[in-house]
Amino acid sequence: MTIRVGMGYDVHQLVEGRDLWLGGIKIEHTHGLLGHSDADVLIHAICDALLGAANMRDIGYHFPDTAEETDGIDSKILLKKTIALIATKGYRLGNIDCTVCAEQPKLNPHIESMRKCLAEVMETDPDNISIKATTTEKLGFTGRKEGMSAYAVALIEKAVS
Repeated sequence: MTIRVGMGYDVHQLVEGRDLWLGGIKIEHTHGLLGHSDADVLIHAICDALLGAANMRDIGYHFPDTAEETDGIDSKILLKKTIALIATKGYRLGNIDCTVCAEQPKLNPHIESMRKCLAEVMETDPDNISIKATTTEKLGFTGRKEGMSAYAVALIEKAVS
């Protein structure tokens, strides 16, 4: 068996008038993330980690923010398509470890729902998905509540024939 590891990172600005989508679920908050799609920063980082592990470039290459078909798209669709893309090279998900950086809202109450949602989209056991949340101790754009960022590391596997 061949295993590979990829790392993903994404950031989006927080703005009024948008829903907040993280890890595939809607979270009640005064602000949402700004982007061409639903701006789910966690899913975007996961997609980049998976694509990087398979040496398939990045989310912007496959789903450009200039494409009409991705305008306002649910990021869960992008994640499902990413899983299908890595499968074209014979890879499947091993596990994912993620960290979301946000001052507000508190994410701990939503982590299990996010894990369950992501596991369903990727057709894997929720135990294969780790999500952690942290703040930046009021430092930088995250600390000023101007945006959120997410990091993801993905391990993918390929059966050797």
